[in-house]
Amino acid sequence: MNMRKRSRIVATVILALGLGFGFSANAEEKPAAKKLDKNDVVMQGDAKCTTCHDETSSYPVLAIGKTKHGTLADSRTPTCVTCHGESENHTKKKEGQKERPKPDRTYGGMYLKTPTEDRVDRYFGRQGRATDTPVGDRNEVCLSCHQGGKRMHWAGSIHESRDVACTNCHQIHASHDRVRDKAAQTEFCFSCHKEIRALVSRQSHHPLKEGKVGCSDCHNPHGSAGQKQLQRETVVDTCYQCHMEKRGPFVRTHQPVQEDCTICHNPHGTNNANLLKLRQPFLCQQCHEPTSHRGQVGTLASTGNTSTSGMIARGCVNCHTNIHGTNNPANVSNERTLRR
Repeated sequence: MNMRKRSRIVATVILALGLGFGFSANAEEKPAAKKLDKNDVVMQGDAKCTTCHDETSSYPVLAIGKTKHGTLADSRTPTCVTCHGESENHTKKKEGQKERPKPDRTYGGMYLKTPTEDRVDRYFGRQGRATDTPVGDRNEVCLSCHQGGKRMHWAGSIHESRDVACTNCHQIHASHDRVRDKAAQTEFCFSCHKEIRALVSRQSHHPLKEGKVGCSDCHNPHGSAGQKQLQRETVVDTCYQCHMEKRGPFVRTHQPVQEDCTICHNPHGTNNANLLKLRQPFLCQQCHEPTSHRGQVGTLASTGNTSTSGMIARGCVNCHTNIHGTNNPANVSNERTLRR
């Protein structure tokens, strides 16, 4: 066999393999987008439900067509049956029944329309009193699609162990899930975490009530690997998301800054400046031993007495201005400790 024939055979084999790979790639394409039947309104197969639940319904079920769950172009889009079950007894009311049985799975009403004083008792007491469907059955439907990512640690999280259902927080049929708005989200969380509401109402606080910061900026309500359901593994890493200038690295570091910001600060709010747990010098004196000026008595400075300078204005940071860390070199006399 000469070289020209051998080249033709190799080319033919490569072409055949390429066509084979092309056919296999086409066979693995995603399924086509769902199409509506002539009687459907917003979702595939919804005619079974929209025969009764139309735009005049007291509960706006058709608004789901404006959400991600109503996107027909997405092959993953669920149907009414996916979430509520076949519900044959509900759709076909038997003779002699005074009331129509509920669907196989019900999820309760719209949380934010419930009076504030009734929310916790109605939605979180005894697995949610607004529905007879157990929390586990309700969450199982959501978790069948929403897995991994930010919901990776849901199993075993504090909200999961306290029988909180996905629909206790999220509105599925609403065109806009209000819990995603920072201001509405804060009020929503306060309905259970009342002690945090009191802290945020103090003089020094993060702008939660102003709607500039939301609870989910720091906490992951679906669970996390860190403490207190924080977005990051540690407190300092969570704080560094916004306060990057405190990260360093510095030549001289303040150990509490690297260990835990909450040693000095209460992130939810205090009546002291800069979210400090105590005002200076009392905060500093919790760690720094009472020698020299560090152990001065908490009284106002008198004329000519410089030993009480820690009580004037900003206290210890009058001199130690870079309290989170400094690039001044270390020295024996310690005179440049955490200064500019």
